Amino acid sequence: MARFCSLFSGSSGNCLYIGTSTAGILIDAGVSARRIERALQDRDLDPRGIQAIVVTHEHTDHIAGVRVLQKRFGIPVFASPGTMRGMQEAGVIHDDTLCHSVADTVELAEFSVTPFSISHDSYEPTGFRVSLRDDRTVGIATDLGVMTQTVRDQLHGCDLIHIESNHDVRMLENGPYPYVLKRRILSTHGHLSNEACAAELPALVRGGTTRISLGHLSRENNMPSLASATALAALQSCGMVENADFLLQVAPPENDQTYLIF
Repeated sequence: MARFCSLFSGSSGNCLYIGTSTAGILIDAGVSARRIERALQDRDLDPRGIQAIVVTHEHTDHIAGVRVLQKRFGIPVFASPGTMRGMQEAGVIHDDTLCHSVADTVELAEFSVTPFSISHDSYEPTGFRVSLRDDRTVGIATDLGVMTQTVRDQLHGCDLIHIESNHDVRMLENGPYPYVLKRRILSTHGHLSNEACAAELPALVRGGTTRISLGHLSRENNMPSLASATALAALQSCGMVENADFLLQVAPPENDQTYLIF
């Protein structure tokens, strides 16, 4: 049995946990190490059992806790060469010997982690396809301005996906953000909208995905109920039934006590 939990999600910080009965990894560590430790302990998980921190890109809401976690527990860090360079420039790397630039599949304890390119305004951002020994798979794709064929191919066939549903376009356009920030979010190097996310879900479910986690929701330009309703409408319009063909959850900003079992 494998477990997935979104410990933190959104512009204030991101951190995902994927684990089995004997090992676990973190995807990103975008809040303080203390908060991540507490979140793990609240779920009866020992931070010393984390085998790796795998980083999608170097923006603060994905790396804020990396330095202290690495220093305190000696956890190795894996990221693309560009992301590693960005973390080094940001001064969040504690021990270079525990840092590994990856451009292809890497074996981590009970996991095989394959990076793939995504479209975002950072050095070399990646999503990840995580495979377990029994061939179950998790696809992680957030902070992407557009869904490319590369991302589709990597998510296809994953048992579980954590995918960005960042904003409602109308809320963003009519909201308080300055024009320049709105343009950035709506660009092909920004963030994926509810509508763009929902449009991809039927094909993913037809391809074998049974568990969907919507992540990186904007506090200002989205609502969990709106993201969920948009996704459900797209799936139900294709004849798919919730809790029969798929399970859907919206990752809250923090304190998610719900595991998706896959």
